[in-house]
Amino acid sequence: MVTGEAVRTSGRRTGADAKDWPRWTPLLAGLLTTCVAISGTTASLSGDEVATYSAAVARPLSGLWGLVQQIDGHFLPYYLLIHVWSWLGEAEWWLRLPSALAAGVAAGFLADLGRRLAGPRAGVPAAALFAVLPSVSYHGANARPYAFAAAAAVVSAWALHRVAEAPTGSRIRWYAASVALLGCTHLFSVLVLPAQFLAALLVLPRRTFLTRIVPATAVGCVPLAILALVGWGERHAISWIQPHGPDVLLKFPKHAAGSDLAGPPLFALAVVGVVILLRRSVPWGVLAGGWLVLPPVLLLVIDALVTPAYVDRYVFVAAPALALAGGVALASVRLAPVPFALVCAPVVLAVALLGLPAQADYRQRNGHYDDFPGAVGVIRARERPGDAIVYGQSRLRTGFVYYGREGLPEDVLLRGPGPAFEYAERDDLAEALAGRRRVWVVWRGTKQAGLTGKKIPKVAAVRAAGYRLSTAWHSAELPGLTVALFERVRGKG
Repeated sequence: MVTGEAVRTSGRRTGADAKDWPRWTPLLAGLLTTCVAISGTTASLSGDEVATYSAAVARPLSGLWGLVQQIDGHFLPYYLLIHVWSWLGEAEWWLRLPSALAAGVAAGFLADLGRRLAGPRAGVPAAALFAVLPSVSYHGANARPYAFAAAAAVVSAWALHRVAEAPTGSRIRWYAASVALLGCTHLFSVLVLPAQFLAALLVLPRRTFLTRIVPATAVGCVPLAILALVGWGERHAISWIQPHGPDVLLKFPKHAAGSDLAGPPLFALAVVGVVILLRRSVPWGVLAGGWLVLPPVLLLVIDALVTPAYVDRYVFVAAPALALAGGVALASVRLAPVPFALVCAPVVLAVALLGLPAQADYRQRNGHYDDFPGAVGVIRARERPGDAIVYGQSRLRTGFVYYGREGLPEDVLLRGPGPAFEYAERDDLAEALAGRRRVWVVWRGTKQAGLTGKKIPKVAAVRAAGYRLSTAWHSAELPGLTVALFERVRGKG
């Protein structure tokens, strides 16, 4: 066990530290990160974001409660937040703003955590690297809870460092609260806790660890345990995930950074930072290193032994560690008489430039991989009175209604809302289309997925009802959205 005053007070503010670290630095880092995340995006809501809208905005509180008993129960804390937030608006940017604010909170606390671990020279570049990561822009402009998970991971690590400075009752309670917050964001955010647990074991006296940290962590994990049980009962919601092999770990730098160009070099820099931290203070090196590598490794173990679960967005919780360790590595560079800013700025700029292609991609209209406005625009450009619309997957109508409002063809199959994200529909499609000369069919997937084979049964049913394909459009991304216009064959119907 590593103990000692030097370890516990590694982040205490000296006179020089206070001079070099204005109190507004974390706030400025947070504001800049929030602005970067929310700025410039024209991306349509994704299918998952539409699910957030459906769960938390489009239905009353009683409807939300009914939904989470069927699916997404572990997202209930986030859905409740967005439900209240939506009282003031339903626009894209408004639904995404909480995530942008969460990204800003992560950056602010990350800046101060970097200062605590390795001084102001580490805190500023750590926050700057985090702000320019394409993954931060993506999840910071995404109406899902992943930015909250990253923020909670940073806050809990920051709270743990304060406990190591002085394990008072109030600080331990704040740490327990931060662990509880972590568990309420996303189930797999808990994968950062083993690194914190090991760091606490190494830095704190054994008695303090056993009698105060272990109980505090256990209490903090109560919400997580409840939500995990709910999630296990609803694990059919992730049945679409395919198993992965160890080779997926090679893609982790890309997944954490959100860029295949910026990720690998930043990961290499972060490894250097972890080594530097280990040499300076083993507990905090273990924290940073474990935070960086354990989430993807443990998620892969779950994927192999429990249920397929490895999805790139689930490891975003490790992105702050990538930036933190990178900031520590930069802080160790001392090239007198070159000012530190001239050392730090080019590296941050290089990471930003390498991430520009991904940043631009995420900000396009189909940057979240579902171009609902484009699909609605295709229909409106060629729509005629009397047209009908049929949804290949019934849940798609939520996104089309969000962007099309009242300007869409008649939804001839709709009976009403279903118990979850699906809708109740008529099963007599031919009768529902009686007298209709044209029908629009929309589905998630490529043109080939719907026009060949039997992956989209509604297409086959429309053809059997006497219609033939007139034209089809597919959005640029995969699987994307397809809009197809069918017209009745003369002499039929």
